[in-house]
Amino acid sequence: MATIEHWIGGEFTAGSGNRTGPVFNPATGRQQHDVVLATSADVEAAVGAARAAFESWGQASLSRRTKVMFNFRELVNARVKELAEIISDEHGKVLSDAAGEVQRGLEVIEFACGIPQLLKGEYSDQASTGVDVFSFREPLGVCVGITPFNFPAMVPMWMYPVAIACGNTFVLKPSERDPSASNYVAGLLKEAGLPDGVFNVVHGDKSAVDALLHHPDVAAVSFVGSTPIARYIYEQGNAHGKRVQALGGAKNHAIILPDADLEFAAGHLAAAAFGSAGERCMAISAAVAVGGAGDALVDLVNRKAGEVVVGNGRDAASEMGPVVTAAAKQRIEGLIDSGEREGAKVTVDGRGLTVPGFEDGFFVGPTVIDQVEPSMEVYREEIFGPVLSVVRTDTVDAAIELINSNPYGNGTAIFTSSGEAARRFQRGVKVGMIGINVPVPVPMAYYSFGGWKDSLFGDKHVHGPEGVSFYTRAKVVTSRWPHVSHAYDASLQFPTAS
Repeated sequence: MATIEHWIGGEFTAGSGNRTGPVFNPATGRQQHDVVLATSADVEAAVGAARAAFESWGQASLSRRTKVMFNFRELVNARVKELAEIISDEHGKVLSDAAGEVQRGLEVIEFACGIPQLLKGEYSDQASTGVDVFSFREPLGVCVGITPFNFPAMVPMWMYPVAIACGNTFVLKPSERDPSASNYVAGLLKEAGLPDGVFNVVHGDKSAVDALLHHPDVAAVSFVGSTPIARYIYEQGNAHGKRVQALGGAKNHAIILPDADLEFAAGHLAAAAFGSAGERCMAISAAVAVGGAGDALVDLVNRKAGEVVVGNGRDAASEMGPVVTAAAKQRIEGLIDSGEREGAKVTVDGRGLTVPGFEDGFFVGPTVIDQVEPSMEVYREEIFGPVLSVVRTDTVDAAIELINSNPYGNGTAIFTSSGEAARRFQRGVKVGMIGINVPVPVPMAYYSFGGWKDSLFGDKHVHGPEGVSFYTRAKVVTSRWPHVSHAYDASLQFPTAS
């Protein structure tokens, strides 16, 4: 059984410890790899390599950094298929979804290729008599990314291309559940011409995370994951003097009005709820049917859910794969059970699904639960699985209030043909990313991604302009060059103190 190692200083290393963790294939339910788990000494080695590399990379020209990013972009674009297969084998998502993940990561790499334009400073000539003022942005130093299992390629790509293009060095701590994609891109970065030590990968659990958070040479930490861990990362990072952006969980709603094209809405709700087995922070997990939209919408969503082809992610016919672990499957089915116990109606039941030939896989089928109330556990919890809860309200305003009373504020959507309702919605909801007839409103890379409330800790979103701002700090220079009224003549005489 192959062992997945760290990538430190431009090469693979088993590190100094002897702890390992299992990496499963979720479709088969069987372990396929071991991954080494970092010790504090391994973290020290990775940060040390990044710190040493920063001495030269932080001074590298914009043209050199841009050349590396363009080379990296070409290499990733040529290896989408290989990356998608790695992701599918360890995460479980279907190949088309995995390839789409890589493509969205490529958009951030392409954004980072424009770093010369993004780092242009400002200049004020003659701010005072004979005085000029100008500003520019400098890299921070060693930056860290701690990333989740659900997007093992894309979420790290939200971070390190921008950080590295800005002149920083980077240590990535990916999820130990699907770590191989991070090692693969490390090799591509080296092939692209990135100097050794600029990008490092350490695998591990909480011990590695704490070592990174406490390390005095780490300047900034980026995190994506659950809200409790995001809060912990933010508090610990701040306590140890780090700049922190920590993106937490979500409970994303979609409001469906009676004037919407319900067939269109139902199809997009099914895709948003069941794509990637619901294991994404922008998944729609709560459909809010307004007024008379409810019964017709549920009928249509039930039909769409029943049409989803669930199977092994490597099977081209599959539209949805398994969830990531046996524990995740158990938790998701337990939350469906709780909704049923509390009075909700399971109209499409994905519990106990078996895929022929993959009987030991971690499969949960698309599930629809109607008549869900906000007090129910299945509504309150972030399920992170292929489960769509249907809540009913009488008015748009009641639906907006339902969203605003939720502790999360990541993404939300509305389906309607009314411009007035859409405008009232977009101005009224307290959420960071909004879709109008778009169920998964993930912005393009040249905008920034992030939510509000318990979905974000810190004041900067990832990638886009705020990503550049996060990974740099500003200097402002005020300069005066006084007029010299006499010339300094050169002399061949021996210099003296006079």
